Amino acid sequence: MKLKIVFLIVLSLNFINCKQEVKVEAKSKDTVISNTKMDKVPHLNNNWVAEMALNNGAKWEANLETTSGVANMAKLIAERKTISLGDYRNLGDSLIDVKNTLVKECTMTGASHDNLHIFLHPLIQKIELLQKTSSAETGAQIKESIAGHLNAYYIYFE
Repeated sequence: MKLKIVFLIVLSLNFINCKQEVKVEAKSKDTVISNTKMDKVPHLNNNWVAEMALNNGAKWEANLETTSGVANMAKLIAERKTISLGDYRNLGDSLIDVKNTLVKECTMTGASHDNLHIFLHPLIQKIELLQKTSSAETGAQIKESIAGHLNAYYIYFE
């Protein structure tokens, strides 16, 4: 219930002043969903959060393959050194490979599956942007946005 109230407050603040940074704190202090400089790059905003729902206040149960896929993408983001434009594009290619496996092995159904799609669709857009990034600076912003997006998975799924 507290999470819903916090979410509604944050959502209201986002509508009041879109230029201010909006953060949604999860149970983990390391997970923050942010909309600041990301809004300047198409598809890097976190508007998808407004569409997400919890399962009567609880996290959705996800299949092992989905959670492993998200963890594998997060590991790539954390461990892959990205300095050059090619590094960012190669990271995007690796992330797409993991995403394809995740989608192929997903057996989720019902409302949890519907919410997974709300989570995945903008993530896929961000990964595709990373594959086609035109500069290392933009690549760094996209990578940061993907990292935050992947961390947000654990707010909604277990």
